Amino acid sequence: MGHLVIRGEKDEQAVLCSKDKTYDMKIADTSNMLLFIPGCKTPEQLNADQASCNIIHSQIAGFSNSYWELRRCRPKLKKLRKLLMEDPYEGPDSQNDQTLTFSKYTTEDLLSLIQASEEEIMHQLQVIDACKIGGYWRILEFDYEMKLLNHVTQLIDSESWSLSKVPLRTCLEELGCLEPTEMIEHILLSYGRKYIDDGDVYFEMHEDKICRAIAQMLLQNAVKFNLSEFQEVWQQSVPEGMTTRLDQLKGLALVDRTSRPETIFLLKVEDLPEDNQERFNSLFSIREKWTEEDITPYIQDLCAEKQTVGVLLTKYARSSVQNGVKVYNSRRPIS
Repeated sequence: MGHLVIRGEKDEQAVLCSKDKTYDMKIADTSNMLLFIPGCKTPEQLNADQASCNIIHSQIAGFSNSYWELRRCRPKLKKLRKLLMEDPYEGPDSQNDQTLTFSKYTTEDLLSLIQASEEEIMHQLQVIDACKIGGYWRILEFDYEMKLLNHVTQLIDSESWSLSKVPLRTCLEELGCLEPTEMIEHILLSYGRKYIDDGDVYFEMHEDKICRAIAQMLLQNAVKFNLSEFQEVWQQSVPEGMTTRLDQLKGLALVDRTSRPETIFLLKVEDLPEDNQERFNSLFSIREKWTEEDITPYIQDLCAEKQTVGVLLTKYARSSVQNGVKVYNSRRPIS
């Protein structure tokens, strides 16, 4: 297993991490007393040494009636985003960055604060599009991220490039006077897939991710939106040649089909609690009855290895049929 680390702060339940996995630790009692014997030889080792068939007097250094039982668990990664959001990066000219008072986190800091293995943490940093600035991990402040994305999409538009072949070098040359080149490259890495063609670096832009970000920008300005108006504005707001689809918004926004007119509002999965029961409580307080299709994006990340959404629903919700549609509601009264 390589080296193991126990992680957690005083108020957290300790977890054990290997290089790439995280385990819950529980004390288990045993009726067989466990003895600690210095220089203890196992039966295999003794058999190998046939000559010494003598009785050995061993000193016992200690004993135990319990041991740690390990259960593979989901890495507790919510806190990672929370820490980095304490002070998002607003760009090179930001006043906040001139002061030294804000919280900055290096890889070492995160390893000591986040209850997850190193590989799980590094993977999650990629998922949340964090970038290293001056040796510290940062998340871009959303408006700044959209400003960068906008520079790139406008350049693509004015150069009439194909969205599947955006040249890095030209982007850096054209936009380097507006923003730091490492930020331009970061936004391309966040919203595109990097590949090399004939020695030059290109990006294939992720249409779904760009459409999703623009939807978030539109939706964060109001509590809820008239769905059909939103869809119209959204399609007009995305770069030429991109097509918006509601399924790009899974885990970001929720459509209310019961209201007249139908509405859509921002509901981000990353803002919901990490604990299973708390997650369901919070979802059922937002909406009393959910279809499996609607609730799936909001509980998918709770599934343990090889576990399905159906298993979670069976445990935390009860189902009924409403107008021929199966819906789920809470197993317990929601306060």
